[in-house]
Amino acid sequence: MSLRESECTAMASATRSSSARGISDEALECVMAHLDEPMDRRSVSLVCQKWHDVDALTRKHVTVAFCYSITAADLTRRFRRLESLTVKGKPRASMYNLLPPDWGGYAKPWIDQISFSCLCLKSLHLRRMIVTDHDLGTLVRGRGHMLQSLKLEKCSGFSTRGLEEVARGCRSLKILMLEESIIDEESGDWLHELALHNSTLEVLNFYMATLEKINISDLEQIVANCPFLNSLKVSECDILDLKNVLQKATALEEFGGGCFGGSQEHDICQTIAFPPKLTSLLGLNFMAESELPVILSRASSLKKLDLQYTILSTENHCQLVGLCINLEVLEVRNVIGDKGLEVVANNCKKLKRLRVERGADEPTLEDEQGWISHKGISFVAQGCPLLEYIAVYVSDICNSTLKTVGEYCKNLKDFRLVLLDKEEQITDLPLDNGVKALLQGCEKLNRFAFYVRPGALTDIGLSYIGKYSTNVRWMLLGFAGETDLGILEFSKGCPKLERLEVRGCFFSEAALASAVLNLKSLKYIWVQGYNATVTGANLLAMARPYWNIEFSPGLQLSRDVFAEDMEGEETQEQAAQILAYYSLAGRRTDHPKSVIPLAPAVPNWQQVAVF
Repeated sequence: MSLRESECTAMASATRSSSARGISDEALECVMAHLDEPMDRRSVSLVCQKWHDVDALTRKHVTVAFCYSITAADLTRRFRRLESLTVKGKPRASMYNLLPPDWGGYAKPWIDQISFSCLCLKSLHLRRMIVTDHDLGTLVRGRGHMLQSLKLEKCSGFSTRGLEEVARGCRSLKILMLEESIIDEESGDWLHELALHNSTLEVLNFYMATLEKINISDLEQIVANCPFLNSLKVSECDILDLKNVLQKATALEEFGGGCFGGSQEHDICQTIAFPPKLTSLLGLNFMAESELPVILSRASSLKKLDLQYTILSTENHCQLVGLCINLEVLEVRNVIGDKGLEVVANNCKKLKRLRVERGADEPTLEDEQGWISHKGISFVAQGCPLLEYIAVYVSDICNSTLKTVGEYCKNLKDFRLVLLDKEEQITDLPLDNGVKALLQGCEKLNRFAFYVRPGALTDIGLSYIGKYSTNVRWMLLGFAGETDLGILEFSKGCPKLERLEVRGCFFSEAALASAVLNLKSLKYIWVQGYNATVTGANLLAMARPYWNIEFSPGLQLSRDVFAEDMEGEETQEQAAQILAYYSLAGRRTDHPKSVIPLAPAVPNWQQVAVF
């Protein structure tokens, strides 16, 4: 349930008068039980002390967007009845090798606290954090008897021994997710323990985790034991070995992983049959044209399809997506080409999410059409009216296409565009007017990434982004603007911007500091590659209570195109970084030598509402 600001104001006014008449806590608890959105919760908790206290008692879920913004002790002291907790650790930059391995993001303080303080905790989700086997043991001993969901996403530091303890001690798990985690694999016994002790699993996900010692018989046993298993994502197991698993998993609605092309002795199309309720297919590693018939017969029932790791040609993509008339989520590489996106636009009218990742830098002969330009984006913008999310690498773009997105994609909430360096000449630069039109047209947009090249967005364009990003809360900018004037004009707008990430900019420390002070809602900013001083001293101009500033003079980094779940691997020279954020925990003590804290925060939990 989401409240408009006017409704929140009306409730606040009514509450003040009601408080004077002595409205009961029970009545307030009943009202707040229907408030699920964090922003709504935060708004009403600021009405008065009584509402603040009732919110603390009734809040069931909290997401900590950055693990250093508050201590675990302070969080659990306020929210004593938490049932679900999500904690995010390292900045997103860590996914692209832009941070040193010892940067931080340790889960220990959080697990130590919640294991014995959160007596109602049923669900824990850790993202980009360092988790040890000892941490997992602590969690199992403290909350294992109640834990129903454990998600360790893009985490590292633990081994299969820790997973064994989880499998033995958390026998009520419904969700176990290890996706993209780096795990020290000593054996496959953890999966065997899970097969022995669990009959409640609904989601099992170790997709793209570093786990290879998988005994297929254990998977078969899990499927047999867990009648409500509806989502299974595995590592690169041979798809033929999963034949019995797929036959027995009659409740399965989502399958991801598996590896094609491992054997030529069997007709895979005659051997593999997907479960009858299946609506989501992900991964399909190394699937080629000869194996395409395996899913063609199911195409019309698919709602989610991920073809990123297949080796299908442009024509193969066209053949498949043309049959996916009920598709809502599509993830591909740019081998799909403008031609494939035209097929998507003509046939996938229910599409809500589209992600086109970067493919090989040098296309093969069969992939020669596999580049995305302004034409492909225009096709899907006009043909898929329900789109809420677009993330795409393009080789060419123009203002008219961005205007088309603004004109047709009225439901768009998240738009991310990366302009590749493949083409020396771009059809239409700068993109100032196109960005303006897109932001004016897409009024629901709350997440925006625009990663281009020098000259593609001028200071005027940057000022447009500030002026028209009315509801944007997260933003990534790459090579945007020209001078300090651009970022200063940008900072006069963006009234709701909370998180800002910038790469390859031309701004001085003084200008960045001024911009931070102007952005009144900003809680977090990360910048890499700017006109840095040797010591970062000019950044101190942004210092204020509760505001941590961390400066990294420069590291040997890899140049990865920095957008959510998008890849790229080019070398880059050393570049200075800034990380600044609101914190109620004070200066962190676990930073490496390469990170220099410039300004400590003053901890005071009582005076600032972060959640």
